[in-house]
Amino acid sequence: MATATSLRVFANGLEHHVLEWQREAAHAPVEVPRTIVLVHGFMDAAGTWDRVAPSLAHAGFRVVAPDMRGFGRGARVPSGAYYHFADYVFDLADLVEQLAPNEPVTLVGHSMGGTITTMLAGAFPERVSRLVNVEGLGPPDNPWEMGPLRMRHWVEQVRSARTRTRPPPTFTRDEALARLAANHPNVAREVLEHRLPHLAKETEPGRFAWHFDPLHRTTSPVPFFARLFVEYAKRVACPVLFVDGGPTGFHPPDEEERLAAFARLTRAVLAGAGHMVHWTQPDALASLLLDFVGGRAG
Repeated sequence: MATATSLRVFANGLEHHVLEWQREAAHAPVEVPRTIVLVHGFMDAAGTWDRVAPSLAHAGFRVVAPDMRGFGRGARVPSGAYYHFADYVFDLADLVEQLAPNEPVTLVGHSMGGTITTMLAGAFPERVSRLVNVEGLGPPDNPWEMGPLRMRHWVEQVRSARTRTRPPPTFTRDEALARLAANHPNVAREVLEHRLPHLAKETEPGRFAWHFDPLHRTTSPVPFFARLFVEYAKRVACPVLFVDGGPTGFHPPDEEERLAAFARLTRAVLAGAGHMVHWTQPDALASLLLDFVGGRAG
């Protein structure tokens, strides 16, 4: 099966880290776009697609997965900048232009990545041939009056973060796995052990630190507004596959309204997968993706 190589791609003013799985030409699908872009979620990293991407590459697709800014080996913003949601969309728009300049692409986004890819597909429908949203319809809606409160909270949090002089805390491997288990109680320990090297870096023998910018511990000043997400979804012109992880996945109260905004929607459920679908059921997810993009090898 294909293994990933690391790329450094300049996009939106930053140097981004991207993993690439090269297509296996013998299995190349006919008359379908060749590039699939996998976009991870919050506090995740490109490397955790490593049990999905090889199956897609084996079926004949070129597969790329960026570390979104501030996560994994992704770009860190300079002092005075931040990780606004619009920045992620701009980053991805530029990455698509750099990585696949002459073809529409298939976008696959998980969780936060699902929201990012939906926004890009709504803003630039001509650049996206297929959209797969995996548990990525966004968090619960916010009332408008949350805006000023979030702005104040954000300024105070970022000020506090910038005055900290202590280095990020470190922890043992067992402590890191215990933290992951607490955040993902439905994910098997073997899977967490496999994911740990993508999410934490060894700073000294036996000690680890999380592989993300500490600014991600602050809360964005712009609340999530479901109505705005729906407007992006309405503008998505390509076929859309929504994958949810069953009862233990994430389901906002107005999930049906958000899904109804997609004009060409197909739905699939991976029962028991939970929110981290690409961690818990990577083979089943890869199979769904191949069926949807028309790349099933004979």
